[in-house]
Amino acid sequence: MPPMSSFLSVLLICLLSVLLLRLSTLLDPGAAVPRIKRSAPLPLRFRHDGAFKILQVADMHFGNGAATRCRDVAPEVGGALCSDLNTTRFLRRLIEAERPDLIAFTGDNIFGGSATDAAESLLRAISPAMEYNVPWAAILGNHDQESTMTREELMTFMSLMDYSVSQVNPPGFLVHGFGNYHVGIHGTFGSEFVNTSLLNLYFLDSGDREVVDGVKTYGWIKESQLAWLSATSREFQQNLHSPALAFFHIPIPEVRELWYTDFKGQYQEGVACSLVNSGALGTLVSMGDVKGVFLGHDHLNDFCGDLNGIQFCYGGGFGYHAYGRSGWPRRARVIHTELKKGQGSWAGVESIQTWKLLDDEKLSKIDEQVLWRHDDDDSDQSVYL
Repeated sequence: MPPMSSFLSVLLICLLSVLLLRLSTLLDPGAAVPRIKRSAPLPLRFRHDGAFKILQVADMHFGNGAATRCRDVAPEVGGALCSDLNTTRFLRRLIEAERPDLIAFTGDNIFGGSATDAAESLLRAISPAMEYNVPWAAILGNHDQESTMTREELMTFMSLMDYSVSQVNPPGFLVHGFGNYHVGIHGTFGSEFVNTSLLNLYFLDSGDREVVDGVKTYGWIKESQLAWLSATSREFQQNLHSPALAFFHIPIPEVRELWYTDFKGQYQEGVACSLVNSGALGTLVSMGDVKGVFLGHDHLNDFCGDLNGIQFCYGGGFGYHAYGRSGWPRRARVIHTELKKGQGSWAGVESIQTWKLLDDEKLSKIDEQVLWRHDDDDSDQSVYL
């Protein structure tokens, strides 16, 4: 068949499909109309000013919206009128103020016990990101699956939502859990790294609850996940030694040791981790590219501390239906990465900086620090501002 005839045949089929879909809608007005996912512009890349900003949202614990009451809030926050809608307003404030390039939802996005319908709860919880057309990635915590969807169903559903870059699992690998994937942040348009990832983001499923020798404990990152993580890191570093960040919900046991270090932020509750130490820290250190790990789970902790050259940072409790502390504002973490200026265009990553924003009258910015800096002598450096 000549090329033009082939093209016309495909065009005719497309037009007939649209007409049939329209006809079915007219014959049955109550029928659901299929809609294509609104996709984020991929690959994600650094902005023209050489920056990339991630907003970490930890532990929204979203329930049923206005019907779900707040926990542990001061009377001036809203009293009886305080609800999940306060969580939504906080997320909208942050998006408008910070204009993030990516939002990372790091687990317990919904609180299963308070969510009548998991899908509806997720749509409401994530809605500000979709309304503002912001790309977002999500992982699961230990409460998300306690409603009407399994962990696999939740990750599948989130991967299909508008502007989501979330994935169920990496293709070609058999790994434990759901929500293990990589997102690369490419160089700016016009630079030599336009087709190269200059910042690698690793998302991992840290599980929910398990029983070990008859004892209940929290989940942990399994051997198959660490094998995938190491293999993925090695593949990327064959071409370019780009820095990386990791995101998972439940902290590893070594985070408890940060109590004895010069951490920055608030360490207000015990680290609720698994009884099992799977060697995740050793894997992360041996990879060499991970400069920061971002956690959720313990709502009253919002500190960053150094473990073997990697900064481990809590996001701090975000959601109003999550437990907190009266008088201690809900908060979120911002991760700001900047490129260094090369000859005529932007080059590799120069620094990774972070701070927190409080849901108070001024949207106060606190605990600003540089997590990592690439010096001219290729040495790594973590400093406070």
